Amino acid sequence: MSPADPYGKTDKLDQSLLDVLVTRLEARGKHPIFEGMLKEYLSVMEIEGTLSVLDMGCGTGVASRTLLRQPRFTGTVKGIDLSPHLVEVANRLAVEEGFGERSEFRTGDTRRLDVPGGAFDAVIAHTLVSHVDDPLAVIREAARVVKPGGLIGIFDGDYASLTFDHPDTARAQAADDAIIGAIVTSPRVMREMPRLLRAAGLTLIASRSHVVAEMGKADFWLPAIASFRRLLPAAGTMTESAANALADALVKASDEGVFFGSSNYYSYVARRP
Repeated sequence: MSPADPYGKTDKLDQSLLDVLVTRLEARGKHPIFEGMLKEYLSVMEIEGTLSVLDMGCGTGVASRTLLRQPRFTGTVKGIDLSPHLVEVANRLAVEEGFGERSEFRTGDTRRLDVPGGAFDAVIAHTLVSHVDDPLAVIREAARVVKPGGLIGIFDGDYASLTFDHPDTARAQAADDAIIGAIVTSPRVMREMPRLLRAAGLTLIASRSHVVAEMGKADFWLPAIASFRRLLPAAGTMTESAANALADALVKASDEGVFFGSSNYYSYVARRP
């Protein structure tokens, strides 16, 4: 894992940083834009007809719960994540929504799953591969544990495209680089995905692209900006005072109607032959 990316080492974070991640993951997952992108590739996978789904790198269970809410999905979901704390949160939130009997979340390493081959009808990796240092190992594990003919859905940000405007244009690129270096391990991985899927023996059957851009007022990006205050100093890419100054400038830009923030997102659906 990258020494900076906190999302890639959730099993090693202190409670205060884990709380920041939980808040960020849940806020992002509930946003209509993010939920819409998830539902789009789940629809392409026709996942409602599957009986068993593995959610790799499940975090707080955002993708699992979104799937379990779909009226036509009557199967079960198993989620795996590095962090015992995130797994505890995922189990608690699933029970609170009435999905405790149809879901199970436990700790594990998605690069080396303790799961038999061909155990699942479908696999999803939702915002996982940008946070691992060996994405191909994760994709190969997904290919191994899905049944022959089963589908794998992979979604993540193309974080090499992540950018925010800043009042000081000379510092704008440096700020973008600091953010990217702090929150992801593999910022270009979604551009590499066609090659990685082939290397894992999978067949690409569908892909989708999205640009999440806000001009004037920030909404989708506000929880991310709030998380920068803690995550950037923790990653060592900015001092605490610099991170707070950046977040303050971005919030002020939104309040004044001159905000700009954008990133590309991609989803891929592949089949195991």
